[in-house]
Amino acid sequence: MSNINKEKNLKEKLQQALSSTERVISGDFINKEKDNENKNLKKFDFFNLENINSKSDFIKARALSDSSALKKKFSNVNIYKKNLPTNTSCKSLYAIAEKIRYECLGSKMLKGIKKNLDENYNQIIELKRKDQLKTKEDVPVVEAFELYMLKKFHNIKLNSLTKNMLNFWEKDFDQAIENHINFLKEKLDSQNDYSSKFSEILQNMEIFQTEENDEKNDDNHENDQQNPSNNDQESESEDRKDENKEEETQANLDSDYDIDQYKLDEQLVDNDSDKQSNEQVIQKKSIDNINLDYKIFTKQYDEITKAENLESHNDILKLRKSLDQQLSGFQDVITKLANKLQRKLLAKQNRSWEFDLEEGLLDSSKLPRVIMDPYNSLSFKKEKDLDFKDTVVTLLIDNSGSMRGRPITIAAICADILSRTLERCSVKVEVLGFTTKNWKGGKCREFWNKKGKPRTPGRLNDLRHIIYKSADTQWRQAKNNLGLMLKEGLLKENIDGEAISWAFNRIKKRKEERKIIMVISDGAPVDDSTLSVNSGDFLEKHLKKIVKFIEDKTEIEILAIGIGHDVSRYYNRAIKITDVNELGDVMISQLSELFEKKNKLH
Repeated sequence: MSNINKEKNLKEKLQQALSSTERVISGDFINKEKDNENKNLKKFDFFNLENINSKSDFIKARALSDSSALKKKFSNVNIYKKNLPTNTSCKSLYAIAEKIRYECLGSKMLKGIKKNLDENYNQIIELKRKDQLKTKEDVPVVEAFELYMLKKFHNIKLNSLTKNMLNFWEKDFDQAIENHINFLKEKLDSQNDYSSKFSEILQNMEIFQTEENDEKNDDNHENDQQNPSNNDQESESEDRKDENKEEETQANLDSDYDIDQYKLDEQLVDNDSDKQSNEQVIQKKSIDNINLDYKIFTKQYDEITKAENLESHNDILKLRKSLDQQLSGFQDVITKLANKLQRKLLAKQNRSWEFDLEEGLLDSSKLPRVIMDPYNSLSFKKEKDLDFKDTVVTLLIDNSGSMRGRPITIAAICADILSRTLERCSVKVEVLGFTTKNWKGGKCREFWNKKGKPRTPGRLNDLRHIIYKSADTQWRQAKNNLGLMLKEGLLKENIDGEAISWAFNRIKKRKEERKIIMVISDGAPVDDSTLSVNSGDFLEKHLKKIVKFIEDKTEIEILAIGIGHDVSRYYNRAIKITDVNELGDVMISQLSELFEKKNKLH
């Protein structure tokens, strides 16, 4: 057996061992019988086993596995959310405090867990690299706080560098926490008591109160200087913005809680990860900045909903039955195309090798030439990395009134069949739809009328973004939802720019290496309510900016298929089809082409 195969088998055994250990520690015995069947998993959510190349990697993997299991066993997400601090700056520290709590409980429970966690933290501290620490500003409060918690709760010994880092902040932490340390240690097994106390401590810390007050004063000062005569109107708009921010924060709580807590550890190990984090922040700011000239009158009537929430279960089943009937007429054609795509991907999987290399696996097919000519060197081969294995595809479908009838039916059929096909090839698929809740503005326009019809209000309708199938949901679980596209009265207006921005924000959080957005639309964004009180190109300009940003500034690939209309003025990679029956062929051929190349196709 080759060294590569041995290494692969070793990692598979390690994976099974870590999985079993995690399940035992967490007490999660559901579906444990599937352990033996599930041998094709390539990585855990918390750690990529392909990255294990040294003893330090192995130590880290064990610690991550134990921590993940302890989180499942001892950490209740509802209690976590209930006591979450309102101050944004406190939330990262609160997450660290909770992680330390459940890890301390695990360390008391089993000596082996304590050993694994301590070894990992010790190596993190030893590998830590930070130069030129001269002031408090040089040390992020998050890093200092984690060092403080490790010292107080895990009794981890710090080296000279980490002691120096902690020194800048230790007095602040001691002032706020020291008197409560004994209480917190006694309440480790009571998440509610511990987290509520920690939340209170963090929110009362002077450093965060000062930060909050400074921000408020700066904002007020700027507002007063800019336009003292319109303070009332601006305060109302600021209130609306604050409400929207609060809604967004609440909506992201789940994802915040699920973020890999060990990201903080990685920041401690290597300065490069700090740079990456900064780049992500810059990218986020950039996508916000491009929306500065795009106004939204109010978001309070918008909704993001799962398809199953829009109709009763029985009605959804009826709509799915109707889709199946429609599907029967196209099934043969589209299924053949889908099978063609599947064969291409699977064939690529089977034959993805590089030949005539100087090292790797011995290429036995080239041995005869060595026998014929002993002076010929041996030839080796190596398996190529497959692009499509670590890929997620978002199908974003225009659910506007102009799509009614044959176009939306074909789009639903194609989404259905592509979901099945790509799922067989280990490619995750998300199916999203976008429309508005009402014609002619709905509640948003009514609200605008009540406010005295201010000029150029911006987007003036109630958005409805629909999740038909999330990327992690199996086709069988979501197939009924796809029939909802056929519902009478669902299809209304289309505001493409915001829909693409929403799809982009969803897919960028995915862990897959390659991300593809495929937009299916029948033309330009249209909303009569918005365009009647803004410039005629208001929605189009926003769409162009959003698409250009994704194409130029991100690694996410975006392409569009225009039904009956040319959409190439919005997308660099766009296809126009005149007959809706061509949709299946074009979708599959475009995806096939994408999987042939890894580079972005602009």
